[in-house]
Amino acid sequence: MSKLKAEILFESLRKIDDPRREHQKFHSLFDILVISICATICGAEHWTELEEFGEAKQEWLASFLELENGIPSHDTFRRVFTLLDNIKLKELFIEWVSSAVSLSKGVLVNIDGKNLCGSKEPIKGKRALNVVSAWVSQQSVVLGQVRCEEKSNEITAIPELLKILDLEGCCVTIDAIGCQKETVKQVAEKGADYVISLKGNQGNLHQDITDYLDWAERIGFKEISYDYCETLEKDHGRIEERRCWVTEEIGWLEHKEDWKNLKSVIMVEAIREVMGGKKTVERRYFISSLEANAQEALKCVRGHWAIENQLHWCLDIGFREDDCRVREAKSAENLATLRHIGLNLLKQEESCKLGIKSKRKKAGWNESYLLKVLKK
Repeated sequence: MSKLKAEILFESLRKIDDPRREHQKFHSLFDILVISICATICGAEHWTELEEFGEAKQEWLASFLELENGIPSHDTFRRVFTLLDNIKLKELFIEWVSSAVSLSKGVLVNIDGKNLCGSKEPIKGKRALNVVSAWVSQQSVVLGQVRCEEKSNEITAIPELLKILDLEGCCVTIDAIGCQKETVKQVAEKGADYVISLKGNQGNLHQDITDYLDWAERIGFKEISYDYCETLEKDHGRIEERRCWVTEEIGWLEHKEDWKNLKSVIMVEAIREVMGGKKTVERRYFISSLEANAQEALKCVRGHWAIENQLHWCLDIGFREDDCRVREAKSAENLATLRHIGLNLLKQEESCKLGIKSKRKKAGWNESYLLKVLKK
């Protein structure tokens, strides 16, 4: 992966049409966007803080921005991001990431949604905005994101995200909500493999595979071709054993041809025991286009949690995303894109061995470090 450089993204921002009327264009759109990205990296989390960052760093910002009329007000930031073309900003983000990220064969791409909890308005009956993102844990980078439209969900958003991503050779992992025939077809047509979790949202598919694999395990997979692996981990007073079975013997599965490139079914059993405490056993089931390789299957299943631990958790803890009270859908999605830009840049900066929250603080305190993050 090449280094992501903010200056390349900044130049592409000039392609965005200014949505304001002429009499409102007191500050250049380019200046507003660049200030917002820098402020987000440095810890700003709402409109007032974008303005305060600009005022505090005006001399530094003036070294590479016009700032013809000084720093925009918080109302200007709010108005611009409410009007700004979120689709164009998202496209430029994806182009920027794609120019630096090379996805080799077998790279895991995790796809999952996250609610922006602060965006909900219970009094108006408005749900929290949900943004579906694609994450590459090996390179610690967000590939792209799409918001779920109001009164819709991830089932319709995931295909929209898949449309705009180049996934050839990758392995895509998706939770059970994405277990849809059209989604599987779309992943396959992108030239990618898939490992998708199962629940009871696809008729009898989950139950049939559960019954078959549970039965096969009880008889020790006698006369059934399969692959198996197990792992054992001990950490912080907890013992966790994982066992994985994979088989390509799915000739018995009804309507299997409806699931494009379906080649194997997977069962993963997790046994957790806390020292001196209770023991829990959980089994999960998956469909996959991969051949029966238990180690690879378990790697994909466990790898999917990277989007929770490395992306969603970082956005909540490092960027306080759930505390953001921006509720208008377009501006909330635009701010989510800014946070993804900031996260990508902060993740790749490795000279500072601190967490994302501390890196944001350091970037705000130290302009030299901020330039390192920006790769200027």
